[in-house]
Amino acid sequence: MTKQNKFRKPQGLPTKDQILEFIQTSDIPAGKREIAKAFGLKGQEKIALKKRLKDMAEEGLIDGKRTAYHRMGGVPKVTVLKIVAIEDGEPVAEPENWAPDNKEKPPRLMVKESKKMAALKRGDRILARNEETERGWRATPIKKLPARTEGLMGVVEKDGSGNYWLAPVDKRVRESAPIGDVGEANEGELVLAERMGKSARSKVKVVEVVGDPLAPKAFSLIAIAKHGIPHIFPQETIAEAERAVDLPLSPDHREDLRDIPIVAIDPADARDHDDAIWAESDGKGGYRAIIAIADVSYYVRPGGALDREARKRGNSVYFPDRVVPMLPEVLSADVCSLKQDVDRAAMACHIRIDKDGKVTEWRFTRAIVRLAKNIAYEDAQAAIDAGDAPEYLANLWSAWKLLFKARQARDPLDLELPERQVRLNDEGVIEEIAVRERLDAHRVVEDFMIAANVAAAKALEAKAAPVVYRVHETPSREKLLAFREYLATQGKKFALGQVITPGLFNRMLKDIADPAEKALIMEAVLRSQTQAFYGPQNAGHFGLSLGSYAHFTSPIRRYADLLVHRALVDAYKLEQPEPKIDLPETSGLSDRDKTALHQITDAISQTERRAMEAERDTIDRYVAAWLSGRVGETFDTRITGVQGFGFFATIEKLGGDGLVPVSTLGREYFSYDEKAQKLIGESSGTEYAVGDRLKLKLAEANALTGALKFEVPDSDGSGIEPRGNRGPTKKRSHQKRGAKKGAGTSRQAHAQGKRGRPGNIRHQGRKK
Repeated sequence: MTKQNKFRKPQGLPTKDQILEFIQTSDIPAGKREIAKAFGLKGQEKIALKKRLKDMAEEGLIDGKRTAYHRMGGVPKVTVLKIVAIEDGEPVAEPENWAPDNKEKPPRLMVKESKKMAALKRGDRILARNEETERGWRATPIKKLPARTEGLMGVVEKDGSGNYWLAPVDKRVRESAPIGDVGEANEGELVLAERMGKSARSKVKVVEVVGDPLAPKAFSLIAIAKHGIPHIFPQETIAEAERAVDLPLSPDHREDLRDIPIVAIDPADARDHDDAIWAESDGKGGYRAIIAIADVSYYVRPGGALDREARKRGNSVYFPDRVVPMLPEVLSADVCSLKQDVDRAAMACHIRIDKDGKVTEWRFTRAIVRLAKNIAYEDAQAAIDAGDAPEYLANLWSAWKLLFKARQARDPLDLELPERQVRLNDEGVIEEIAVRERLDAHRVVEDFMIAANVAAAKALEAKAAPVVYRVHETPSREKLLAFREYLATQGKKFALGQVITPGLFNRMLKDIADPAEKALIMEAVLRSQTQAFYGPQNAGHFGLSLGSYAHFTSPIRRYADLLVHRALVDAYKLEQPEPKIDLPETSGLSDRDKTALHQITDAISQTERRAMEAERDTIDRYVAAWLSGRVGETFDTRITGVQGFGFFATIEKLGGDGLVPVSTLGREYFSYDEKAQKLIGESSGTEYAVGDRLKLKLAEANALTGALKFEVPDSDGSGIEPRGNRGPTKKRSHQKRGAKKGAGTSRQAHAQGKRGRPGNIRHQGRKK
């Protein structure tokens, strides 16, 4: 009897371990045919074996050759890796499937990131090419793979048959997942889960119970868990923060600015105060000014526990009900925060503003400040408007008018997009959702901060020092082409041969009189822009129309600013005497920081995007919760997007995007004109296009997902107010159901996208 015959398994398809054991011990080369014969496989089992062998090759368990498979030893040359940590800005990975003959721990590989695949984060899966070097294993990513088991979050539901289902809280996920292991979770509880198999349709098991999904302040917890935002500080981080509090603050080694009436202007509910400003006339038509920024680099030293945790978080995350700070509260809300009548450590940026608003001089010092006032935006604006503002506020407004004059000459991108604000009472219940008012007080602070950020970048460039730039690149040709095509559907032209500047977009918007049409084009301009990011190479800031720009003014809540502070400490020899307590000695950039800036900036760019998504998701949930008691009411809305399956609309002055499924538009068949972004009625010619204003009835408001669903009260199109010039309508052939993919949508196709589980009825009929 040959060696492989003992592996004959009459019960069917062998497991991966059985296949590996057979390959390892077989006397002859083990290809698919030999494996099938050894295990007595026939028919469909052979097809299943082929798929299993392919999966094993992708996982790096076998070499993937069809004629004779071999078990891989060590780390395969190409395999699937999972990012398990970010160390000093560099991703660290482990093989996702590690099954060596011995039981040793999986090897750790340092991942070499590239521009094509930057900002990898913990939990990401990649297919990588691996090699062993003198310094250890290195991995070069080939492509990023979709998440397999992580990040599932939902509410436990139970159907009439006693089966448990995970109802998702992510509005992009339409189907519930069957729960194979409910653990200690109860029906109605919010949980984290992971899949029990590879397939997207496999069952899930509950791994953590979060609690009541509709409890006050639960929406931010959903976002924190969903996006994997670190929110509990390790004990060593807390301990280091408490030691840092004892660092001495002496005017012997700092510029003493305590007699200057510097003020911080912030939101009324702000808990951390990074920045404060002061200005006075220079007697020559210009102004001297100081922008004092919290000296976080004095307390958070490179390489320490505080630094590691701050780098991992990348930034603070702001929700309506809580803040997840980058630094422990003893620093972020107390010792580092610039407060009235209290001595604080600051990095002071001294600038001179000439009569044309240009910043002609700058210098940086480490200082002690004692703020004259912490004042809310609204209170500062009220004092100015009343004409009885104290001198320190009046000087700030006068200096700002010069900065604003220079800003207008620079002509940065001017997109005044509304910002929603959620106000909660002490119990966490929504009191109001409104559009945040934009005051001159906001612009005053903003323009002073921009001046300081530019000064920091140029000061570091003057010393040829490392700079963490805030980069906003010129729109790509692909985005500009899409923008031009969209404008053509509105009857407008956009030439690509001209030099693309922010002013070009500003002039286009200035020429549009209709507010609804202007808002529409403004959103299209926003979509045409590239996403800003952090990086050590300068490519300018297109949106602000600046050649050099760095973030310097918010080191309590942004790690990028902390790096800029450290670079200034080195470049301008601002190091303080060695601390007498147990902290790293330097407050400047470490050598490791300097050599790993690419990896660090990629990582913090990713954490910034994570925070933005989490904050946006949470606002959407609060809006849906606010509207859940108003289902059935009619609202003034504007169409923001059109797809083959329906169109999206937002409630004017409130926000909250919702879907109008094409299945609710009556018996008429609608085709989709992709270029013009329209749905067109086959018989009536009724059009639903981006920018149109109409009244819609709120049909659903799901606070767990943040999703809204609307219906058209009447489907004859009489209530539609077209936006501006619709432009030429391109007639499309109306393809019937069963036509090729990409044709006009059908209600049946839409219905198939709905959540499907026992107890749910898929309504595919036409609404009368």
